Parts: sequence; C-alpha cells; structure tokens
Amino acid sequence: MDKEIEYAPQKAIESGIHEIRKRKVILDTDLAAIYGVPTFRFNEAVKRNRDRFPNDFMFQLTREEVATLISQNAMSKPGRGGRRTLPYAFNEHGAVMAANILKSPLAVQMSVFVVRAFVKMREMLLEQRDLAKKLEALEERLTERLDTHETAIVEVLRRVMLLLNPPQDTQETQRKLKKPIGFLVKEKQASYRTRRKK
Repeated sequence: MDKEIEYAPQKAIESGIHEIRKRKVILDTDLAAIYGVPTFRFNEAVKRNRDRFPNDFMFQLTREEVATLISQNAMSKPGRGGRRTLPYAFNEHGAVMAANILKSPLAVQMSVFVVRAFVKMREMLLEQRDLAKKLEALEERLTERLDTHETAIVEVLRRVMLLLNPPQDTQETQRKLKKPIGFLVKEKQASYRTRRKK
C-alpha cells in the first residue's frame, strides 16, 4: 500500500511538469491539487508571502503562454466563471517554498514527491543532452568519412569528364601537331579586286 501511495503521486506530478521559458515548472493549479488546497487559497497564501518567491522561484504566465498550453492540452479551456487571472508557474524551489507556507501535513509530505519528480526530470534532461552530444559526434565522424569518399568520387568523375570532353586548347594543339596526309602545293594567291558602283 505504501508503494502505491509513493508511485501514484510521482507519476501525477511528472505529468504536470512543463517546460516554459526554457525552465521546468509546475502550474499553480497542479500544485494546489497536489497539496490538497483550492487554487484560489493556494494563490492567496503565495500573495501573502510574495517576498519568499523571487522571480527565479515563480513567475506569472503571459496570455500567449496560456494559449500555447491550452493548445497542447496541458491546461483545460476556461469555462463559465472559471479562472480570471493568469496562472503562476513554480520551479522546484518555488514548489518547496509553497509547501512551507501552506504548513499542512499533506503539503509537507507531497513536497517530497514534487522534489523527486523535478530531480527525475532533470536526470532525464541530462540523459537527453548526453545522447544529443553522442549523436553529434557520430554525425561528425560520418561527415568526415563521407567527405573523403565524396572527394574521391568527384575526382574520378572529373577525370572521366576530361576523357570524354577534352579542353579546346588541347584539341587545337593536337590538330596543329598532326601532319596532314597527302600532297600539299603551295601557290601564290591571286589578288582579286572588286569595283564599287558609283
């Protein structure tokens, strides 16, 4: 039973983590649900303790970011009388600070799961970066091999083209060097005059 409790929240938290402004964050609605408080009460507590949440712990989304999240199905569309303010996004440190200001036993317990989820996401991100670096190195090696191979093919094609279409200078030079076959008579050329009509 204890493993089920540990497993279920972590999966739910991981699905609530999004990348916004190149940072891994969780939205206020998701944090409020995880900590077991209504979103408006959660935001009230955050506003009362605003000095504990610097800009690197928490920020408010723009309308464009909200529209993007709605289009990605990360947020539901606002219904009748729903949310009137733009949501807040919390990073790992902001989520822990939120648990501290709520002071409920559930919030403290769930903050551990939130931190674990962020740590897992960070590890996955590092693994992806390592994989990207390995792929980049492999691509460079293949490019070097292809460049060597490509250069050899281009050289072979250039030589074949020279054999098929020799340059004009060499054809004229060869024609001049060849002695004509037969007997040649050298005569004086007669000069012809033409008269112009007046």
